[in-house]
Amino acid sequence: MKTKRILLILGIYLLIITSIRLIWVAWNFPPPCPNAIQGTIDLTTWDYSANQAIPLNGEWEFYTHAFYMNEYGKLPTPPKPDYIHVPSNWGQTLNPAGHSPIGYGSYRLLIHIHANEKQLLGIRVPSIPTASELYINGQLLAYSGTPGKDIDSFTARKVPYYANFYPEGETIEVVIQVANYYDYFKGGLTSPVLIGTQQAIEKNIWYSRSMQMLVCAVLLIHAFYACLLLFIGGRIPGLLSFILLIVSTIISILIDDDRLLLIWLPINYDWTSRLFHLSYLGVFYFLFKNAMLLMVERTSSSRYRWFDYICWLYVGIVLFLPLQPLLKLGYFNILLYLFTIVAVPTLAFRSAKKGNRDAMFLLIGGVTITINAIWGIVNTFYFPEFGYYPFDFIFAVLAVAAYWLKRHINSTTALRLLTEKLQKADKRKDDFLAHTSHELRNPLHGMLNIAQAVLDDEADRSESRHKESLRLLISVGRSMSFLLNDLLDISRLKENSIHIQPAPICVQAVASGVIDMLGFMSEGKPIRIINEIPESFPPVQADENRLIQILFNLLHNAVKFTMRGRIELRATVQNGYARITVSDTGVGIDKATIQRIFLPYEQADSSVTSLGGGIGLGLSVCKQLVELQGGTIYAESVLNHGSTFIFTLPLAMTADTTKRDDPSPDAASLPAHAVDTAAAASKAGDSTELLAVSELPSPAIDKIRILAVDDDPVNLRVLTHALASEPYIIGTAISGNEAIALLDTVKWDIMIIDVMMPGMSGYDLTQRVRQRYSLAELPVLLLTARSQPEDIHSGFLAGANDYIIKPTNTLELKSRIRALTDLTLAVRDRMYMEAAWLQAQIKPHFFFNTLNSIVALSEIDTHRMHKLADAFSLYLHASFDFKNSDKLVSLSSELELVQAYLSIEKERFEERLQVQWDVKASLEMLVPPLSIQPLVENAARHGILKRARGGTIQIRIAEYEDRAEVYIEDDGVGMDETTIRHILVRSSAKEQKGIGLINTDQRLKQLYGQGLRIESRLNEGTIVSFQILK
Repeated sequence: MKTKRILLILGIYLLIITSIRLIWVAWNFPPPCPNAIQGTIDLTTWDYSANQAIPLNGEWEFYTHAFYMNEYGKLPTPPKPDYIHVPSNWGQTLNPAGHSPIGYGSYRLLIHIHANEKQLLGIRVPSIPTASELYINGQLLAYSGTPGKDIDSFTARKVPYYANFYPEGETIEVVIQVANYYDYFKGGLTSPVLIGTQQAIEKNIWYSRSMQMLVCAVLLIHAFYACLLLFIGGRIPGLLSFILLIVSTIISILIDDDRLLLIWLPINYDWTSRLFHLSYLGVFYFLFKNAMLLMVERTSSSRYRWFDYICWLYVGIVLFLPLQPLLKLGYFNILLYLFTIVAVPTLAFRSAKKGNRDAMFLLIGGVTITINAIWGIVNTFYFPEFGYYPFDFIFAVLAVAAYWLKRHINSTTALRLLTEKLQKADKRKDDFLAHTSHELRNPLHGMLNIAQAVLDDEADRSESRHKESLRLLISVGRSMSFLLNDLLDISRLKENSIHIQPAPICVQAVASGVIDMLGFMSEGKPIRIINEIPESFPPVQADENRLIQILFNLLHNAVKFTMRGRIELRATVQNGYARITVSDTGVGIDKATIQRIFLPYEQADSSVTSLGGGIGLGLSVCKQLVELQGGTIYAESVLNHGSTFIFTLPLAMTADTTKRDDPSPDAASLPAHAVDTAAAASKAGDSTELLAVSELPSPAIDKIRILAVDDDPVNLRVLTHALASEPYIIGTAISGNEAIALLDTVKWDIMIIDVMMPGMSGYDLTQRVRQRYSLAELPVLLLTARSQPEDIHSGFLAGANDYIIKPTNTLELKSRIRALTDLTLAVRDRMYMEAAWLQAQIKPHFFFNTLNSIVALSEIDTHRMHKLADAFSLYLHASFDFKNSDKLVSLSSELELVQAYLSIEKERFEERLQVQWDVKASLEMLVPPLSIQPLVENAARHGILKRARGGTIQIRIAEYEDRAEVYIEDDGVGMDETTIRHILVRSSAKEQKGIGLINTDQRLKQLYGQGLRIESRLNEGTIVSFQILK
């Protein structure tokens, strides 16, 4: 902080505290009153009803080395008195030669009052060094200690006291006898004696003591919370010194002024004097120590070690030196006091100038103590009648407390930041271990399952199929090898044990081989990897193995973080260096992340939804390997617009050893640890296009349909190979959003989901699935390398049916799939049986109403009777047909049941029920049994027949190339939105009401992925429709 600013703040503060003191002085300024003249004061005109105490200042009679009163009363022949001004030090009057205050004497004052004054009066005597007695009209009313003519007959005690009395006559004689043999610096009445009514004197005493208790209470509060922090927060620098500073301040207040501690406790004068010195010494010492501990960290403590020595020496003197020699030392602590009130503000001022803003609090505290000392001197010599002023101590301690508290807050904040930093480091460690486990288990899982699939493949032992599996196996193994290389190299780089063997290398050939290695990893993603390095590009001077490692890491990252688009590899020559660029159209990197992307273990996102996974070592290894070969590497990126990584390597001096006829070498041209049989894949020109699209399975219903979701195409291929021997139809998706889209097109029997996927994690996808399907309708098997209990717990909370940890045994995987799908198929069979059972449970009222109608028609219209009986017979036959438990029946069978039901209802309700048919579909088309009839029955009973006038039901069926649409429309009573929302929700409270619609909806979802669609308006009608996929 600048000096002007510091002085401005101090000036404002001084103005504030000075204004407060002046206001307090004005508030407590005594009213104008007469002074004593030659031992007499006239108070006959004084108004006692004002309830104010009057200082008896002025000239008192003073009897040097004489007691005016003795045990027998007044002296028979008192000596001639001198006159002494009260309040003042009596040394000059008592001993004119040496001005010593040691001795004894008597003060006498006559007070003239009104003759009719009869109310109870009081006199308050201040603390007088070092023993005194108060006589009123010749009677001893109060005392402090025992005055004596020598030290042997003398008992020291220095406390203020007061006495109440009733006046007798018009004159009050006040005699105060004083003896002092211990205080070598002042004696006599150095403070005013007050007189007034009893209420006025007690009010004055209460006010003075209350101010001192207020200060002590404020200090105790600070001491209390400081002790709590000490016991709870442990060892905090400066905290103990702050507590001892407060304790010393409290004792110094209680042992000075009104000396409350001596009133409460029977402490003799010896220990009173020692406590007085020790308490003030504690204030000076611990205030300075607070300044040293909390502010001057960089200052050598030896510079102020002398202060410690002096203080501890003084403590020894106070504790062990006899009382009189100790008192003869006088106010040696005044020197310490002066040093403290100068040193603390000076140190605080210097610290504030250096930029320590918190030091302003300590500067304010030190300045407050200095101002208090100045005002104390002024009050002693000019305004002794003013009592205790409490606010300076409060402000000083509050300032020191604020300074300490601010430093504690800063320390707590720094500790919190450090804790957060350590927690982030710990999380990075946990994420690193989790990702390392995931990245190692994934290829291990693939390798084991591919090998198992080859061994189990008894049905098809074709050489081409096994070669494809082995190529995939080698590709996965190479990926794992590169990952392990990074793990080993990061430690070698730290130990500087990496040995570079530079040689002229053809970048174009190495790049082509690396692209071939990445071929299997990019299958299933709509991306193209384009090698634009020209064949004529000059060779670089580099270690071939390390160059492959660098290019693999950079291209592998590009593949992982690019969901669709292009990855381009280019190279140019600049200033004798090859400038090699790998750019992609992926997600990009934000500015904050790009600053730390080359640090070890750093990843843009380490959560389970992070793109691509990885262990966060590749780029760090790349940077160090490039620099070891004399190059540089950096990155440029715009979030959501792709990234570009550029590294440079020195050009080779000659190119003889690197010339190759074929710029796209086969596997033999690559180093041993980078050989990949996938390098035999053909390329068109200089570019390699790797574009894979998942083929959706047809909606067949006999085979188990599995939807596998994983962001790694290699993992999907491994899973497909592992399950190839089973009669499964496997669909694949490389993202959660793609999987959600596939759910709307095909009805799947089970989903196998990887947990760690970009954008939408496996947990999130499972939750989305559970919003549409129950545990039994569509099982979810989570497949991941994360094996922590909390990961498994999170999976089940998200709604997974089972959890399998990589690497898994192929037999275990097949067994878990079979267990889950068997449960699903059993639930579906139950749904069809429930539909057939519901249809078979003909409601009694429908049965009896139909029979009653047949009986009634037998008497009036036999033709209609036979027609109704035939319809009822057909209805019963269709209701009990075993085909109702099948998954699909012909449309004609379903419509026969509908027609039978409508014929019965039309005979019963005649014109109230009208039916319109609009069927434009083949009657041989397969539909779910009991899918149309419940909708027609619901429209009739709950829509049309709820109206007195009836209505019309329209049945529309339209067939298209890939689907058929069924609409059941009525103009009945309709439904409100609340009813529509709950009509397809299964609830035990509804018992069997509406269960037919629920069953139909769930069977349609199981078959086609979509259930019933309901549109309705109250009093206007309802449309219920569904879709049949071919």
